[in-house]
Amino acid sequence: MKTCYADLHIHIGRTGSGRPVKITGARTLTIENILKEASDRKGMDIVGVIDCHVPEVLDDLERMAENGVVEPLADGGLRFSNAVLIPGVEIEVKDDRCLGPVHVLAYFPTLRDMRAFSGWLSRHVTNITLSTQRFFGDARTLQERVKSDGGLFIPAHVFTPFKSVYGSGVRRSLAEIFDTDLIDAIELGLSADTSMADQIEELHRYPFVSNSDAHSLAKIGREYQALRVDHPSFAELRAALLGEGGRAIEANYGLNPRLGKYHRTRCAVCLTPLVGESKDQRCPHCGQRRIVKGVSERLQELADAAGSRRERPPYIHQVPLEFIPNVGPKTRDKLLEAFGTEMAVMHRASIAALEGVVGAKTAALIAAAREGRLAVEAGGAGRYGRVKT
Repeated sequence: MKTCYADLHIHIGRTGSGRPVKITGARTLTIENILKEASDRKGMDIVGVIDCHVPEVLDDLERMAENGVVEPLADGGLRFSNAVLIPGVEIEVKDDRCLGPVHVLAYFPTLRDMRAFSGWLSRHVTNITLSTQRFFGDARTLQERVKSDGGLFIPAHVFTPFKSVYGSGVRRSLAEIFDTDLIDAIELGLSADTSMADQIEELHRYPFVSNSDAHSLAKIGREYQALRVDHPSFAELRAALLGEGGRAIEANYGLNPRLGKYHRTRCAVCLTPLVGESKDQRCPHCGQRRIVKGVSERLQELADAAGSRRERPPYIHQVPLEFIPNVGPKTRDKLLEAFGTEMAVMHRASIAALEGVVGAKTAALIAAAREGRLAVEAGGAGRYGRVKT
């Protein structure tokens, strides 16, 4: 068995011909650039790219397979250099009672499976060429189709105020929209961690995943998990999520939830932190009613358990290189030149070796970042928190 690092939520900004996929994604987020960045700079072993349903993206990947750029694996996934791509899709679903849309993730073993699912999905969305399209149908039908195509089904960023299971302020249970037996894992999102999520009893049965939701190359790997697997592949990923055959999630690595964009309740206009939130509440600073309830406050409303009954892997509050004070692009390049990848910097490089490259002060900051010891200021209302210097 070996430890593999996996980020399972990466968007595509543009196809190979330059057509938009994720409108808010960077133009540089092409499938080939994602694979190069994830493999050669970030050091990810498994990458879930969740816009692979787009027909032109599938065409690009099939062409890459024909040319030997990627290698389809017998047990699922496509190898590129040191990383394995897991084809995925993010979809927006809405229940019949109009309680607010929910984003979900689905992953498939092969391009053929993804192509079949894409063909079916195209009959239930307005535009199959774009990311995260609204599914015209119910969530359970979607789950059943994902499973019939051999896929994994994961509700996405489940606590964010917008487009998540618990974030609407009205929905209180997975069962209100999903078949709870057809869920393979729960994605926590940037504003929550394991201890926060385990306050909800119905989540105790599921493994938790922590992913970047990257809209740019730089954001790949800002959250990820360490998996104990025999080798990187779709089948090994599935086994790790299910805890089968000695496979497992060894650890979740993510931002301190206070750094997330929606951790605290804030006014969306002036960003003043607020206590509580109600329908008619006005911000005491600017008088506006655009109040965004924070994940921490929402979880206080939902909490019905003191802790999980299952053994959880540790959740490590790790600050990625991009967030660390004094670690700009030039310093990151020096570190990558010396150690190879960001995963090598964050997990394998000794403090003495870091000091030899970037000096004692910056090495100490990196050590504090990878151990979760940096002080942070909470984010909210769509604005990230920040690391205090």
